[in-house]
Parts: sequence; C-alpha cells; structure tokens
Amino acid sequence: MQNIAIIGGGAAGFFAAISAKTAQPNAAVTVFEKAGRVLAKVGVSGGGRCNLTNSFADITDLKQAYPRGDKLLKRLFKRFDYSDAYQWFEAHGVRLVTQDDNCVFPRSQDSQTVIDCLTHTAQRLGVTVCLHHSLTDIAKQAQGKIEVHFKDKPLRTFDRVIITTGGSPRAAGLQYLADLGHKIEPPVPSLFTFNIAEKTFCNQMGTVVERVLLSIPATKFRSEGALLVTHWGMSGPATLKLSSYAARHLAENNYQSAVAVNWVYETNTQLVEQNLVAIATENPKKQMANIRPYDLPTRLWEYLLHRSDIGKEKRWGELGKKALHKLVETLTNDVHQISGKGSFRDEFVTCGGVSLKSINPNTLESKVCEGLFFAGEVLDIDAITGGFNLQAAWTTGYVAGQEASV
Repeated sequence: MQNIAIIGGGAAGFFAAISAKTAQPNAAVTVFEKAGRVLAKVGVSGGGRCNLTNSFADITDLKQAYPRGDKLLKRLFKRFDYSDAYQWFEAHGVRLVTQDDNCVFPRSQDSQTVIDCLTHTAQRLGVTVCLHHSLTDIAKQAQGKIEVHFKDKPLRTFDRVIITTGGSPRAAGLQYLADLGHKIEPPVPSLFTFNIAEKTFCNQMGTVVERVLLSIPATKFRSEGALLVTHWGMSGPATLKLSSYAARHLAENNYQSAVAVNWVYETNTQLVEQNLVAIATENPKKQMANIRPYDLPTRLWEYLLHRSDIGKEKRWGELGKKALHKLVETLTNDVHQISGKGSFRDEFVTCGGVSLKSINPNTLESKVCEGLFFAGEVLDIDAITGGFNLQAAWTTGYVAGQEASV
C-alpha cells in the first residue's frame, strides 16, 4: 500500500490528495498543513467569491494567461484542463456560472462552497488532514523512501511526497529543495498595483477607463484591459496583467520604471489625429473641455488637456498643429513613473519557485529525488489572474496525484 504525503493544504494540495486517493483507493494519503485551517487562499480568491477557473475563450496563446509555465501547462491540459475542472466541480455539487469576462465562479458567489466541496470530497475518500505541521526538511532514504521532518513533530517516512506549499516570498523558504539539488528561480511578487508619485494623476482617483493599452517603454511588455486610477496610482486588470508579464523586470529595477498609457486603445496615431481634426472641424467654437473624444471621463479629459499644455477653455478651432501633435502623443503614449509596488488585497501570487527544468514535465516528479512530486505555485508557474492560477493548481494537482499513486 502506497503511503503518500501532501505538504500544503491549499488548492493544489487538496486536488492532489483527491486525485491520488481516487486513482489508488487503497493508498494512505495525508495532507499536512502548517496553519490551523486549510484552503485559506481559496477562501479569499476573487474577493471571497472564488474565481476557480476561466473559460479561456479569449486566450489564443497560453502565454497570454501564463507568463511563466505556459509550455508545461499546454502539455498537462491534455490530461486535465479547464473544461475538466468545470465538469469535476459540477459533478461534485458546485453549480458554476461563467461571467461575461470569462471568469468562472460558483453560482453561490461564495468561496466556502468550493472549500466545502474539496474538504468533504477528501474526507469521503478517506484522506487524512493534519494541521499545525510545519515542514522543516526532506531527505531521501537509501531504500527509496522519503523522510519528512516537521517542526516539533516526530519524523515521518513516506513512499511518495507531493510538495504543494504554494509560492514562497523568499528563496530561503525553498532552501530545503535547493539542498536536494533542485534549481530555484528567485521568487518575486507577480500581481500588484503601481504606485505613481504624481499627485495630479492620483487626483483622478476613482476614474475608470474600460479599454487601455499599457506598456513598459523600451521593453516587450504590453497589456490591455480596464485601468482604475487610485489614490496611490494605477490598478485594475490592465495594471495587474502588466505587473505579471513584467514581474521579474520590475523587481530587478526595484519597482522604479516608466509606464506608458494609451488612453484611447488605438495604436494608429494618424487615425487619432484625424478623429481630433474632425471634431475641431465640426465644432470650431466649442470649448475643448466640453467635447470629449473617445468618450473619455470628464475629469480625465481635462487632466489630459492639462498634460498637453492646453487650457480647457481653448476652443477646438484654435487647436494648432503643434498642440494637436502633443495631444495625440498624450492620448496614445502618456508616460508616467512607477515609484513602487502598490498593495493588492489578493496579492499572494509569486513569480519563481522550483525551476521547471528540475522536474519531469509529464509526471511532475523531481529529476533529482525519485518519489518527490510538485504541484501548484511552488513551481515556477504563475498567471495573470486568480482564475488562471487556480486552474494551474487543479491541473498540476490532478497530474501529480495520479502519478504519485502509481
């Protein structure tokens, strides 16, 4: 009988436990969680509603959703993808709903529904859960078994061990895996907002523009989506996506960088200029502040006029060529300075972890320690939003659980 340990009672850990026990009912499967409760991050994901996956309807390339780990997940999705996850939860009593933005939530709009499903399923299958077990070390025994050391607990020995401890904020938290010979990619935060020091920008707080293009100048990093101006800077989906794509770049630059906003979601500057000229031609005597191109919010439009050194009382017919060009530049390439990493209530996603070069991509088993498997964010996999991250947890947990039970 296989004796399997799962280290970490989060989404990946519980799905790995359920997967292993389903594949091998006679196996002894135990989940060890260092805290006093399990699935804590599932509880707060999606603002407490639990965005448990995504329909992937707008994803043409997995790298759009997974800045790191897309190739591995493309392979693993052939075994368990988002449609499998959707069907699994529905089959286990969680009614789901897909929003217009393709995010999938429980119909109850309550993450506790998902937590109850996972814990009850694990309990019904006979999975044991041990709380207050903080891992300190892992060692390989000569006879093929794996020693697991917990703080102030007796030494335990297992046939298979699945590490599902989640993202670590510091590389030191993964030192025990490095000591075994695994390559560790330094962890850095991967979903965060941008601090903008400019007070006049932050005075636009509460302003939302539904479609913008964001970029880090002189890099390949780009994102699109809604932008929210806050009292500290930039938030919203476009910001969070860009923070994910550029996570390591921004960390290496100590979160000091330029960020360019295209407020009108149009990269053809000639077309933008033509649209402004058309407004000026049709409304030469109207004040510029009173006619907002691209349906920009009033406060933001007045701010952008100020950024372009154009008085809001100026009439459209008085707009000269030089001022026109500056306004086009402001609308399509409004550059601000990021002056730090802002707070984000769901910020528990990290970039980094166990290098994918250290694992077998088909089984998620360690290449340097036989019988040791990985799932979830402990791997160098992360996504642009919580729904994609949880899907990676379900997929890697499913595969690791199956493979560990063989």
